[in-house]
Amino acid sequence: MKTIETFDFKKKKALVRVDFNVPLNSNFEITDDNRIKAAMPTIKKILNSGGSVILMSHLGRPKSGFEEKFSLKHLVKHVSKLAGAPVKFASDCIGNVPMEMSRDLKPGEILLLENLRFHKEEEKGNEEFAEGLASLADVYVNDAFGTAHRAHASTAIVAKFFPDNKMFGYLIESELKSMDKVLREPSKPFTAIMGGAKVSDKILIIENLLDRVDNLVIGGGMTYTFIKARGGDIGSSIVEEDKLDIALHLIEKARKKNVKLILPVDNIVADKFDAEASVQEKPIDKVPDGWLGLDIGKESINHISEVIRDSKTILWNGPMGVFEMEKFEAGTKGVAMAIAEATSRGAFSLIGGGDSVAAINKYDLSAKVSYVSTGGGAMLEYMEGKELPGIKAIRG
Repeated sequence: MKTIETFDFKKKKALVRVDFNVPLNSNFEITDDNRIKAAMPTIKKILNSGGSVILMSHLGRPKSGFEEKFSLKHLVKHVSKLAGAPVKFASDCIGNVPMEMSRDLKPGEILLLENLRFHKEEEKGNEEFAEGLASLADVYVNDAFGTAHRAHASTAIVAKFFPDNKMFGYLIESELKSMDKVLREPSKPFTAIMGGAKVSDKILIIENLLDRVDNLVIGGGMTYTFIKARGGDIGSSIVEEDKLDIALHLIEKARKKNVKLILPVDNIVADKFDAEASVQEKPIDKVPDGWLGLDIGKESINHISEVIRDSKTILWNGPMGVFEMEKFEAGTKGVAMAIAEATSRGAFSLIGGGDSVAAINKYDLSAKVSYVSTGGGAMLEYMEGKELPGIKAIRG
């Protein structure tokens, strides 16, 4: 398989799938440019090697055709600034306009195509549409990990038109390397921390991890499905009534595989889902009627932090509570700090999923963990053991 590091881009036009699906405010200004920054090493490598770059991406979820708020033209100035090179903009992603602009593109130049999702053929994985994109360039580079789990034209189909000239960009390479390190060669003890609201979102990844981890920490809203399954009182806490049997199955599977399944023992409960709610600390299985659990308690934080600090490999996906509200952030913050501390002692830590990444950034810890994944859904599916279309298209 060819790699971006060794490929000769001189005088070649590289079609690069990036994930520029960034948030814009009402003035069409970028409010978080991390995804654009993440693509810069790949873009600069191609330019510095004497090639030219044709960037393609989606933005948002346009319903049908062009929508001003989802136009990639709003990104041109910022991409140019970060890349240190002028960026030309094509008002469409296929057809005569990009074709002519691509033809005139010189080494060291960048062309940004309009939003792929303005064409319904993109999400349908249409082959003719993919061929139109492929006709613009000599080589295909996929560096959009966030969409690697989608069988879209620009991620899974376009690669077949570059049988000998397709590869991953630096971002996907580092994503795969980090996830493979956790899945295939973890140093022990290996601790996975699963949070978030629903067990149903995490069943497959938990099943897959039970064959690999030493410790599995459960936190967040899904805790209460486990607690209720064991006969505890959870008050008005969030629960998936139809997943109680699955929770018991996972508890039993962990026991059979000698995995320590760590559930919180106490929690912060509130009389309403509100930043100004009245709160009290209660045992996890004794939530009063009408109250709901919104964070883990002090005893749980201390125990979970101790387990994390003693770990050599750590995977974190999902917060421990409603960390966006100050009264319910202690659990998530405590876990984040413990992961940073373990990393400083030599552990390998991988953070993935939108809320966990937001928490790591909120507490300014992204530089103190080993790797922060850019792909929430894609990372989950890879960790579940699924084959991602965008990865298979390159690896074959």
